[in-house]
Amino acid sequence: MSKQILDLVEKASLKQGDDLPQFEIGDTVNVHTRILEGDKERIQIFTGVVIARSGSGSKEMFAVRRIVNNEGVERKFPVHSPRIAKVEVVRSAVVRRAKLYYLRDRVGKATRLKERRTDQAKNKA
Repeated sequence: MSKQILDLVEKASLKQGDDLPQFEIGDTVNVHTRILEGDKERIQIFTGVVIARSGSGSKEMFAVRRIVNNEGVERKFPVHSPRIAKVEVVRSAVVRRAKLYYLRDRVGKATRLKERRTDQAKNKA
């Protein structure tokens, strides 16, 4: 019984339909985050490669990694957070793993992933 009640409460906080971002592991994304500074609100963009997804339901998280000043920076975001304004997919990559933690050990050109070709790109060529 308590499981059913928890599911109902959790379901109310989940993003639905168009609000739910569609991205996969290996995609380069722009994460638009709402930042509160005093009484003002602004949007800050964090751009990087999605290296992991974990959890389910309202506890689902994704990790994004980028390189800033030759230093790797990772940040974890909750998928269903109201602080996430939107997630834009910049480019998609072909990956064969669920977690891309091996990118932590790589530097420079070694961090590049092979881009996934879409059907639209194939039709134009």
